[in-house]
Amino acid sequence: MTSLAVSGLTRPQRWLRAHPVAADVLVAAGVFATMLLGAVLGRHAGQRPPGAGYAGLAALAAAALVARRRAPRPVLAVTSVLSLAGAVTAGGGAPRTQIATSAVVALYTVVSRTERPTAWRIAAVAVTGLTAAVMLIGPPPWYAQENVGLLAWMGMAAAAGDAVRSRRAYIAAIEERALRAERSREEEARRRVAEERMRIARELHDVVAHHIALVNVQAGVASHVMDSRPEQAKEALAHVREASRSALGELRATVGLLRQYGDPEAPTQPVPGLGALGGLVDGFVRAGLPVDVTGGAGPLPAAVDLTAYRVLQEALTNVCKHAGPGARAEVTVRHLPDGLVLTVRDDGGGVRAEGSPPGGHGLVGMRERVAALGGTIETGPRTDAPSFRVRVRLPLPTLTP
Repeated sequence: MTSLAVSGLTRPQRWLRAHPVAADVLVAAGVFATMLLGAVLGRHAGQRPPGAGYAGLAALAAAALVARRRAPRPVLAVTSVLSLAGAVTAGGGAPRTQIATSAVVALYTVVSRTERPTAWRIAAVAVTGLTAAVMLIGPPPWYAQENVGLLAWMGMAAAAGDAVRSRRAYIAAIEERALRAERSREEEARRRVAEERMRIARELHDVVAHHIALVNVQAGVASHVMDSRPEQAKEALAHVREASRSALGELRATVGLLRQYGDPEAPTQPVPGLGALGGLVDGFVRAGLPVDVTGGAGPLPAAVDLTAYRVLQEALTNVCKHAGPGARAEVTVRHLPDGLVLTVRDDGGGVRAEGSPPGGHGLVGMRERVAALGGTIETGPRTDAPSFRVRVRLPLPTLTP
């Protein structure tokens, strides 16, 4: 029953909000009926019945309320003048202040639609001005109950209008905050999606660039020695098959990260780290790039371990692609108390392709990975030898007692 009653009241409210002019006409008709009813009921208190002049003033005052939304201040002025005229022309027991009901409604409209400082100034002038004028110019005695009632009704109209204005402002502020929060959530979601796409793009680049570089080198070797040394060509092709299988496996694991919970074939193997450095170096050695490894690292956080592996993978791939045949690579891993230092350099013994700088998007990916962990990276030619060096420092969390 309660829900039916609420829904029954909601429909007329929606209709009135959609048709403000019709709502104002209904308000004007209600105020006019109230003025006439008050005058008729005043007969029991010794007042004489209202005449044609009173009815005309009441009709004009009520009709002015139709424009209260479009011109609230002029409507307040007109209804105040008509209310004063009704009080002045009252005499011999005629109604005094019933016409002021229109001024009460007009004052409420002005205060509810005006900023608080201006609204209170207008309300003070309207309440004191109209009440004082009725008391001074209207029929005696000046302290009649109707005059005191006019002061009270005008004051309550101003207070009600201020309360409605404050509630509207409060609701508008809540809606604005909700809209701003919704926009910030959408922006945060877009930012997170962009970061995730960048991370996946780096991961795919590292996997594809490393293995495809090995495949390219071994395929070139197989093509070069196919006729003269078929056994070596078969061995190179076997390395191509192994590298491509590894590439497919890592691609499957990386793409599997995009699967939703419950999807089949989710990756179960751990992400690579420095523990798999030996296998990474063996792959490059089989591809014809001698690699010397110095140092080592103990247990590392997962993010640091993965980043260190990917940095070494990309650096060695760049050496394999850009240092030229005959080059050697040196890898140094230093595990310090507060950080992990990785250094990859080539000896400059190869013939670097002209106009082909070492690295490309791989260097950008390395910088982004290192910056994400708050580390530093230095890349560039060595000053003491014609070679290229990559030096990375990754911070490690320290435990405080």
